[in-house]
Amino acid sequence: MSVDEGLLRVVGVRGLSAGIVNYTVGAGIFVLPAVVAARLGGASVVAYAVCVVAMALIVMCFAEAGSRVSLTGGTYAYAGTVFGPYVGFLVAMMLWFGSSVLASATVANIFVGSLGRLVPLANEPVARAAIILGLYVFLAAINIRGVKIGSRVVEGVTLAKLAPLFLLVIVGAFAINPANFSWPGMPGIGEIGRTSTMLIFAFLGVETALTPSGEVRDPARTVPRAILVALILVTVLYIAIHMVSQGILGSSLATNTDAPLAAAARVAMGRGGEILVLVGAGISTFGYLAGDMLAAPRLLYATARDRLLPSPVAAIHPKYRTPHVAIVIHGVASCAFAITGSFGGLVVLASLAALFVYLACCLATIELRRRDIRAPDGVPFKVPGGPTIPILASAVVLWLISNATREEFIAIGWMLLACTVLYFIMTRWANTPLPATRDP
Repeated sequence: MSVDEGLLRVVGVRGLSAGIVNYTVGAGIFVLPAVVAARLGGASVVAYAVCVVAMALIVMCFAEAGSRVSLTGGTYAYAGTVFGPYVGFLVAMMLWFGSSVLASATVANIFVGSLGRLVPLANEPVARAAIILGLYVFLAAINIRGVKIGSRVVEGVTLAKLAPLFLLVIVGAFAINPANFSWPGMPGIGEIGRTSTMLIFAFLGVETALTPSGEVRDPARTVPRAILVALILVTVLYIAIHMVSQGILGSSLATNTDAPLAAAARVAMGRGGEILVLVGAGISTFGYLAGDMLAAPRLLYATARDRLLPSPVAAIHPKYRTPHVAIVIHGVASCAFAITGSFGGLVVLASLAALFVYLACCLATIELRRRDIRAPDGVPFKVPGGPTIPILASAVVLWLISNATREEFIAIGWMLLACTVLYFIMTRWANTPLPATRDP
């Protein structure tokens, strides 16, 4: 892989932790408890336990890979370094289009929908399009002006959106009815597996938040610590939110599919609490979009940096030292899908693509350690147990993928085919030799 030239390493543990938490705690947490309760009822904690174990294994692979390869591009850089440019390109495109563009467009519509519940005018087509356009222009502008500014925005938004969730947990704890925690018995393995596959999507985010690795200070130290801090915070918050919601609403939690946390807040804190949670949902979606605009364009930059996309995509702004062309491209693509709403049928594909990206990282970790690839600015973090944890993590990801439907597998196959065709078109039409894969 090529080196990053001109990018400033200014993101520390706090900024990267905030980015991971912000990317993980998205709009899904505001409906997640109802979805899980509808499938497992009082045994929902089992699915949470499965997902926490799975994510612990996966993020340890990200921690080691991220400490060994400090290039911008995240998983694309890890996979490209050990498996070559073709696999790296597939990972980059799956992560960018599947897990970033479509997900960003989806969340942008959730943002406008939440705003529309408070300001009905926002539901009008013209107003909706104007809000989405203004939102992406604003986020693109602040990220072009500097990654440090973008990172600070993410930090601030993360604190703002977590506040109402922590308030719900603290105040709601006093409104819990212990009878609502009755154990219904252990669910079947199949039901646990399918529910865990759905629930794991709420934990996704680390793969995109680590994309600006070329702008992280001392990555060998910063990446593992930031991942650990973020996973602990997200795990505690998710379980606490579900337990409080279940303790307040009981069996009715499963029926409040639109806004279960708002319903719980209304019982615990009245109408004011409900409005606060709805505002928190709006802030959460905005925070996700802010984090996405910070991280996702670096995938395009990294791919063009390695001459797999046209070189102008890798341009660095002469004043702000940011990949401004990639930021604009990502903003335009996400905005277009958000306004047209034509992404609806690809939402599941986006989630499945993220799991394939996770698999690539787990497998890359094994090879990175075998070749003892190290970043030039620090001693790498090593997952204990040799290849055991990466192998277990790969098995868990494959198990989660196996719960997908036939239609979902066909969709991901078409996406891989399209990416393959694009790869060979770009390399042949540009008459560009494949970049030599080398240690960073």
